[in-house]
Amino acid sequence: MAVQHDVEFLAFWREHHYSTLTTLRPDGTPHVVPVSVTYDPAARTARVMARRGSRKVRNVLAAGPEGTRVALCQVDRGRWATLEGRAVIRTDPGAVTDAEDRYATRYGRRPVPNPERVVIEVAVDRTMGRL
Repeated sequence: MAVQHDVEFLAFWREHHYSTLTTLRPDGTPHVVPVSVTYDPAARTARVMARRGSRKVRNVLAAGPEGTRVALCQVDRGRWATLEGRAVIRTDPGAVTDAEDRYATRYGRRPVPNPERVVIEVAVDRTMGRL
């Protein structure tokens, strides 16, 4: 599995874009929703903040403590990039604060406080794209 770290690919993941997150429901059908995502290429980790009871969080939790494979894709006209990997849910306050800080850096504003916030953390092991 290849993980791209070229300059253009990484620059695209720092631009202000929204993405889609694809998880699988317990019946195996795909659940695709728009999300804001941050990517830390040094750690090969993507993060998505979510509400604890959301379908996307429930889909990841249903897979068990090892998590499940997901895909994050962002598109800007003819440019696109996808991050794939195993997602787990992080609930500890430090992980949530870290995700909020990363969001503020990428999107230029702090997220609205939410006591139900958790983090979908993706260990990225495959990337693809056309830039």
